[in-house]
Amino acid sequence: MSPRRVLAILAIVELLAMAPWFSASAVAPALARVWQLSPVTTAWLTISVQLGFVVGALVSAIFTLSDRLSARRLVTGSAILAAVATLGVEVASGVKLGIACRLLTGAALAGVYPPGMKIAAGWFKEGRGLAIGVLVGALTLGSASPHLVRWAVSPEAWRIVLVIAAASAVAGGLLVLLVPSDGPFAAPSPPFSLAAAPRILNDRAVALANLGYLGHMWEVYAMWTWMAVFVAASEHAHRGSQADVAGLAALVTFLVVGSGAVGCWLGGKYADRWGRTLVTSAAMVASGSCAVLVGFLFGRSLLVLLPLLLLWGVTVVADSAQFSAAVSELAPRDYVGTALTLQTSLGFLLTCATIYLLPHVAARIGWQWSMSVLAIGPALGVWAMLVLRQRPEARLLAGGAR
Repeated sequence: MSPRRVLAILAIVELLAMAPWFSASAVAPALARVWQLSPVTTAWLTISVQLGFVVGALVSAIFTLSDRLSARRLVTGSAILAAVATLGVEVASGVKLGIACRLLTGAALAGVYPPGMKIAAGWFKEGRGLAIGVLVGALTLGSASPHLVRWAVSPEAWRIVLVIAAASAVAGGLLVLLVPSDGPFAAPSPPFSLAAAPRILNDRAVALANLGYLGHMWEVYAMWTWMAVFVAASEHAHRGSQADVAGLAALVTFLVVGSGAVGCWLGGKYADRWGRTLVTSAAMVASGSCAVLVGFLFGRSLLVLLPLLLLWGVTVVADSAQFSAAVSELAPRDYVGTALTLQTSLGFLLTCATIYLLPHVAARIGWQWSMSVLAIGPALGVWAMLVLRQRPEARLLAGGAR
């Protein structure tokens, strides 16, 4: 099977299998009504997924599961488990069971996302940035898909969103079995070693790539999680507080989050040519600027606001795959899967803080200017990547393009 065909299959797998991620977030207003949740408690529908992902990723990293097991079978089993957990939210009688199911969903998806990137790295040596960029783009679109389903159905039919997300995950988990192997460039399975994770974390170049990734993650998931609320607040300011804008906010959120697929493709294409540190820095400058500028267009017509939101959606994730590609190039070859899992676990742990922080900031200064705090992360990330660019290890990135 050709690498391009493998990449096409992997992209569809990630698109389908990651649908459970924002499935409960897409129907959060309905769940808040049914379970009588406060805004802060509602935020835990997403935070719990992030925490579950961190736990699952750390367990995988400590025991080097994504390097010692077949990545394809790990993706299959994990996607099916995520589907079961998503259906658990649909039948849950209260928020405690619902959040437990969301924790399990996140833990299961830790066996889908990093191993999927490892398979892509195993099939591509040249053009790895583009390959992982395509994969993360598909993942982004898949994560956004529940918002599209939510827009297409009535608020009372919220269970359909969860059922479709679960069915999608099962389909993705089975489809990955069409890939014949973990790739010709995949390293042989290493022996179990508890020292692998500390060894990776202590590597200076890998640490800088991870710091850049943390700057990116400070921004991206908080922006995705609260975009619908931000758009609804802006529309209420524009139209009046009594306007029904829930469906419109869901559609805009799908468009904004889904537009990131274009950014991932562009980021991968040009990072392989111009260098990972340059492209990631440019993307973070652009997305951080959008985080600040969006407040100035708050309350304006969507015809004015939407173009900036779409630009933000494209740039906020254009760098994501390139941090993963960089780690796959800088980390020890026999522990690439573990290095990627460690990177994502640290990043998703940070997202819990910003997802929780943003509504508290909004309560103090309003949604208009709340998004500006997200620009802090990209600023730190740009510094880390420019420092990495000056190090000798940067010659390993993108075939020497840095």
